[in-house]
Amino acid sequence: MADQYELITRTGPGTPMGELMRQYWIPAALSSELVADGPPVRIMLLGEKMIAFRDSAGRVGVMDHRCPHRCASLFYGRNEEGGIRCVYHGWKFDVDGNCLDQLNIPPHQHFKDKVHAKTYLARERNDVVWIYMGDKSRAPDLPPFEACLAPKERVQLRFVKRDCNWLQAVEGDLDTSHVGVLHFGAARPSSKLDSDHRDLTENRAPEYKVLETPHGLTYGAYRPSATQPGAVYWRVAHFLFPFWIMPPVASLEHNVMVRAFIPMDDEHCMFVGFESLSYMRRNDRNRMQGVHIRDHLLPNETGWLGRYRMVENLDNDHMIDREEQRSVSFTGIDGIHTQDQAVTESMGGMVDHSLENLAPSDIAIARNRRMLMNTAKSFQSGIRPPSADNPRVYADVRGGFYTTEKDGDWLSLHKDEVDKLRAAALAAE
Repeated sequence: MADQYELITRTGPGTPMGELMRQYWIPAALSSELVADGPPVRIMLLGEKMIAFRDSAGRVGVMDHRCPHRCASLFYGRNEEGGIRCVYHGWKFDVDGNCLDQLNIPPHQHFKDKVHAKTYLARERNDVVWIYMGDKSRAPDLPPFEACLAPKERVQLRFVKRDCNWLQAVEGDLDTSHVGVLHFGAARPSSKLDSDHRDLTENRAPEYKVLETPHGLTYGAYRPSATQPGAVYWRVAHFLFPFWIMPPVASLEHNVMVRAFIPMDDEHCMFVGFESLSYMRRNDRNRMQGVHIRDHLLPNETGWLGRYRMVENLDNDHMIDREEQRSVSFTGIDGIHTQDQAVTESMGGMVDHSLENLAPSDIAIARNRRMLMNTAKSFQSGIRPPSADNPRVYADVRGGFYTTEKDGDWLSLHKDEVDKLRAAALAAE
């Protein structure tokens, strides 16, 4: 029997979820990867193979890798004098796909005006190349995530390939109950731990509030505070259409961040993180052994899956250290991101969902799947997906953890906490 979730796990051209994702801007590469008149770079997103290049004037072009003449790959092309020239017959195209030259045809037989390479809109912001793969006339503004608009010297960019379906990766970050086990399972409740770690280790089984929102889905995982009697410890996270996530990896004050898990094909995705350097540095200072937030990457290669590859991977069992697992850490795997990578990749390229037994701790995952399926079906019926035409809804969203003694609606409490932090930040400027 076909997987009931194929509707939302498959994202190639013509698939419901793939076409839905094409209504949003996608971060595709670091600006530094593209050099004026330098070699083109292979990019694969949503099952499509593209090349990206920077022309002589510094403009970025992204196009189907196949030359529209005889379909030889433009990856082998010459990036020169304002365009990419196919090495097969010398046809040349600018960043907008216009044919500039047909080298193997006598000038009086040229038909350049009738040939056009398939191109995609490209924009650059804060050292990242974004592309839009849908109808160019419907392209919205770039998403105004708080972390994407922060001065680039305050934000760490992270691009990492993950060898699994995009939904497996998203659900890893949407699942907060694993944090107290996978990442802090070796920690024991102790007054020596900071308040967050004690809240995670003294009660590893939170309860949940979940709600669909204009940007996607929000949940609050809550449990009694281990450090403030009578208070409640909250971890609030957001899923934002179509593949963005804001997990509570830091306190609400420091959690200026957003992550994406973007399908490359159905069995590989690209983690893209925009993360505040202040919380990255703070976490690295405060984390215990093995639970830092850093990535070890291999040098980029030129293949379709050759960029942003982790040193720790399935081929070396993510460099698990069994002795360390027995004596120091819960996993024996070094690094929070590597731990997440290991468990989601271990499920296989596309997990067989019929083997799952979802639990109450998976309520956010179950609700998110249902929301995605309903949205994909609605899009098939002609209803535009949430926030596709109004990315402004992303601007005021922030996840994170905090402790409160107040009573009341959990979403109102969360908004109050965010507003208080932003007011303090404005007052300090």
